[in-house]
Amino acid sequence: MNILVTGGAGFIGSNFIKYMFSHFDYSIINLDKLTYAGNLKNLEDVALDKRYHFVQGDICDRELLEDVFNRYDIEVVINFAAESHVDRSIEDPEVFLKTNILGTQALLDTAKKHWKVDPDNQHSREFRPHVKFIQISTDEVYGSLETKGFFVETTNLAPNSPYSASKAAADMLVRAYFMTYGLPTNITRCSNNYGPYQFPEKLIPLMINNALKDKSLPIYGDGKQVRDWLYVEDHCRAIEAVLHRGRIGEVYNIGGNNEKQNIEMVEIILKYLNKGEKLITHVRDRLGHDIRYAIDNTKITTELGWSPMYSFEEGIDRTISWYMKNKNIFLGP
Repeated sequence: MNILVTGGAGFIGSNFIKYMFSHFDYSIINLDKLTYAGNLKNLEDVALDKRYHFVQGDICDRELLEDVFNRYDIEVVINFAAESHVDRSIEDPEVFLKTNILGTQALLDTAKKHWKVDPDNQHSREFRPHVKFIQISTDEVYGSLETKGFFVETTNLAPNSPYSASKAAADMLVRAYFMTYGLPTNITRCSNNYGPYQFPEKLIPLMINNALKDKSLPIYGDGKQVRDWLYVEDHCRAIEAVLHRGRIGEVYNIGGNNEKQNIEMVEIILKYLNKGEKLITHVRDRLGHDIRYAIDNTKITTELGWSPMYSFEEGIDRTISWYMKNKNIFLGP
């Protein structure tokens, strides 16, 4: 099987590529623009693998996509490529709309063409039966929850930031290409990932890196925003389950069943590193900051037999240990 992984030099994409190589004998083509959050150092241990191919480029470049599909006979697309930091989307929404929406459309159009989807006979499935387009999305497209309840796959989309709005729009495009053309698609929506190789702008790696350097740990507002935390390898296992067993056209929520307030997460990190809470600094809250995310995993656990393998305690131990061992490595270009 020839799999096109877009954004494969990023945090989740690079972990996914390594996970797949350790379990399956597939060819993986990594198409990545190598923005600030993409780093080929994340993939040094697979760079010489004959099954691995790297192409530097933008998913908005349709000519490049044509060449990649022709050259490698792409059978599966797993689209990790995205601008993903909420703060950056608030400062400059345009780049998020271009990459996350127009880039996704370019991928969909190229897949539709090469897999010979016939819009006049969308249920004929004339393309090879094992091809699939998997859109990697986020629970942020659902908006914000109060203190009770969970996001399910049928929860209405109500994005509250330019980032989540761009991801919601991309999800709707993927759904439309399935409904209109019969393109074989799945959408996965995950909760907050953590683990090795994450660029240190997100909460956990930022707090670990700052604490190791005795720098201040900035917390938005009162820090009581709640997030569900998912260890990245468990996320990779879930995507693999969707790839092999997911029903065409379906959405699957992926969560870690680990709800924690941001301030609680920071306190856990400080305790682990034997650092004092005096490093915590409360800063002005983010614009439109969502109060709580929480995922209901029932669909993927009952249909595909997936469940998180790592407890939060084991996941955070592995994560902090990795950053301590690699504290001199700057996870970016």
